[in-house]
Amino acid sequence: MKNQSKSWTLNPGKMTLADLRAVWAAPAELVLAAQAYPVIEASAAAVRAIVAKGDAAYGINTGFGLLAKTRIPDEKLEQLQRNLILSHSVGTGALLSDAVVRLIMLMKIGSLARGYSGVRPLIVDTLIALYNAGIMPAIPAKGSVGASGDLAPLSHMTLAMLGVGEVRVHGEIMPATEALKAAGIAPVVLAAKEGLALINGTQVSNALALHGLFMAERLLEAAMVTGSLSLDAAKGSDAPFDARVHEVRGQPGQIAAAAMYRQLVSNSAIRASHLVGDERVQDPYSLRCQPQVMGACLDLIVNAGRTLLIEANAVTDNPLIFQESGDGLAKIVSGGNFHAEPVAFAADTLALAIAEIGALAERRIALLIDATLSGLPPFLVRDPGVNSGFMIAHVTAAALASENKSLAHPASVDSLPTSANQEDHVSMATYAGRRLDDMAHNTAVIVGIELLAAAQGIDFHRPLKTSPHLEHVHQQLRQKVAFFDADRFFAPDIEAAKQMVVQGELSASCHGLFAPLYA
Repeated sequence: MKNQSKSWTLNPGKMTLADLRAVWAAPAELVLAAQAYPVIEASAAAVRAIVAKGDAAYGINTGFGLLAKTRIPDEKLEQLQRNLILSHSVGTGALLSDAVVRLIMLMKIGSLARGYSGVRPLIVDTLIALYNAGIMPAIPAKGSVGASGDLAPLSHMTLAMLGVGEVRVHGEIMPATEALKAAGIAPVVLAAKEGLALINGTQVSNALALHGLFMAERLLEAAMVTGSLSLDAAKGSDAPFDARVHEVRGQPGQIAAAAMYRQLVSNSAIRASHLVGDERVQDPYSLRCQPQVMGACLDLIVNAGRTLLIEANAVTDNPLIFQESGDGLAKIVSGGNFHAEPVAFAADTLALAIAEIGALAERRIALLIDATLSGLPPFLVRDPGVNSGFMIAHVTAAALASENKSLAHPASVDSLPTSANQEDHVSMATYAGRRLDDMAHNTAVIVGIELLAAAQGIDFHRPLKTSPHLEHVHQQLRQKVAFFDADRFFAPDIEAAKQMVVQGELSASCHGLFAPLYA
């Protein structure tokens, strides 16, 4: 996909993580590469030929699941596809965000456009028109087990194409008929196979996991910044970041993380002030072992990204249509690409990384407020006793870190059979991806509290300065949150710091320092 003056040209099967990050971050006009259309049309023609020939073909002229043996008359095929969408639109819970819905629509467009799904170009063009008009189908977050495709949430996506149900436009919920009419988009009538092609697939699970991936990247970067600030605030040593230490172990994420830490703390006057005469031999693990822990988190994030990118470009509906048969006729093959086990595993590993990023940051907050470990005023405030300072902010961090421990339990090890045991093993990938958002926001609060605590510690060392990178971050924070000189209403400060983490402001403050981590 190439950026062309705020428009995107989608080449099916060739999206990159950078493309997906951009779509997640902000809408842009989508254009499908012209060479995709002949392939889409050939696949649709193959379905028409199968219908004309009259042989039973699953999902084209049969029922679904255990009803696959039920032959559907040709005159009822359109009704079959419409009924499929209406009956499968059974989702519940809060609506998925626009960012996640954009990813869902983009990946469904890309999958259908590869020409193995048997839909007409009209179907792909209608999805593109909705996307470009900013018409986001109202998709409830709950109701998929991530196995026979994300059937319920993708049915809610498809409802919008039919002019049924509700959509969200610029944050406003409205009837789909009203939104389509305003945008000049005609509702579609689904032909044979098209409803099944639209709702089979892993796009919802994968979009939720990609959202978690991109949040995890921001959390990793932010926590490396706050961890470096905490190191200086506690007058810790940068010796454990020595490249030789990490090279002899050989773990790639650890090596990369150590390099980032060396750059983040380079040229700190605070560090220079205690190079000689420091009685401490070694720092606590939460300072000293940052490259080892964060590097391992980085490896999980990178590996998950590889899996999710493959899935983003994949064809995951069922059955699939292959044109290369020797007799000149297309073959329809039933398989199981809709089973989202790879996505579930990737999401579960992201959960581990997100939980550990928060757990390590919580330990550094505990260190900073403990005067016996940090050398700073108790609870990081003058006149402790009268002032409680960061005492209860740390309790909040501890509560969220503990909550993440429960949320990090793997979803992929669970399976509850559905469809009268036809779908007898499921991935639970949709929940695996969905819970990452809660975990990410928990960790963002923890890292935000660490940012406040570490900046407070830096201020206690004035007039000494930390490194140039970290001074810039400190200045960015102080534009939003003042020094904590006495107890005050603290929740707004924590929210402001959290938003700096969520929005990627900490890594942005470091002038693209983290770009090599995902190369």
